Amino acid sequence: MTTNVLRTADGWWVVPRGESAAVRVGTDASTTAQFLAARDAVRDAVRQAATGSGERVPLAELSPLSPVTTPCRVVAQMVNYRSHARDSGYTGEVPPTFFRKASGSVSGARDAIVRPAHVRFLDYEVELGLVMGAPLRVGDVVEEGELSRYVAGFVVANDVSARDVQLTRTQFYESKSYPGFTPTGPFLALLEPEDFAHFDDLRLRLGVNGEVRQDRTVADMIVRPARALSLLARFQALDPGDLLLTGTPGGTALKAPAKAVEMLGALLPARVKWKTFFRNQARNDAYLKPGDVVTASIATPDGRIDLGEQRNVVAAAEGAA
Repeated sequence: MTTNVLRTADGWWVVPRGESAAVRVGTDASTTAQFLAARDAVRDAVRQAATGSGERVPLAELSPLSPVTTPCRVVAQMVNYRSHARDSGYTGEVPPTFFRKASGSVSGARDAIVRPAHVRFLDYEVELGLVMGAPLRVGDVVEEGELSRYVAGFVVANDVSARDVQLTRTQFYESKSYPGFTPTGPFLALLEPEDFAHFDDLRLRLGVNGEVRQDRTVADMIVRPARALSLLARFQALDPGDLLLTGTPGGTALKAPAKAVEMLGALLPARVKWKTFFRNQARNDAYLKPGDVVTASIATPDGRIDLGEQRNVVAAAEGAA
């Protein structure tokens, strides 16, 4: 069974399944990599939780930080769910594609998502994050049954995106790297090898103001984690504590225009095309606005793996309308 871990400003905590209190882990680890190396301390905390000993604090009194500490590498897969590919206008095979996010975008599961003053079209993308527990070196080939050798745990992540920056400037890095654009946690679910057999049961859900926007299982995923790590290892190394975001299902605010509209747009100058596109997008009220509450969760139906729920409020940048 997985072990859910919470990180706060005071340290690391084990959260027993179904309980409303957490048990402190006896480690002074300041980074995720250091924490993952302290598995004996985690096992001690799990034993204390089972026997009722150890320091216990109500969850309501703990303020979660991201369980993925920074600096770290944050790598993401682009268009990696079939439903998202359909929303994005793909009709054929989707090539595996990666991009980077600045680790300064990583924030906690209760932190505000601040919309920059120059951004009008702010989007959401719930994603399953893989937290590395062992080095992935250039040239490594990861077989399906070897995933537990590399991946220490799972987290909920939200790949927040400034679509106007992303599309008009072809800038994935900037559009997804503003501070607070990668809410992560609340829990880091540490995995046992047998937990990976339940991977396909994981369901990703995201809602805005109580309205469900995204709801799919990872069975909709195109490139699964073992293959993704093998493809990534052709050119990119990862270390313990690094984060791989594995794509988002359909249901984001941004959707590709109808084919007829797309064909017509191809005939227009770029400046006119984007002006027309975003004029139409302005009528789409699915984009995030200050005051919106975004919730995101990932779990299996039986609760064997439950990564907790994010709850992030969208805020305007200081001085913005």
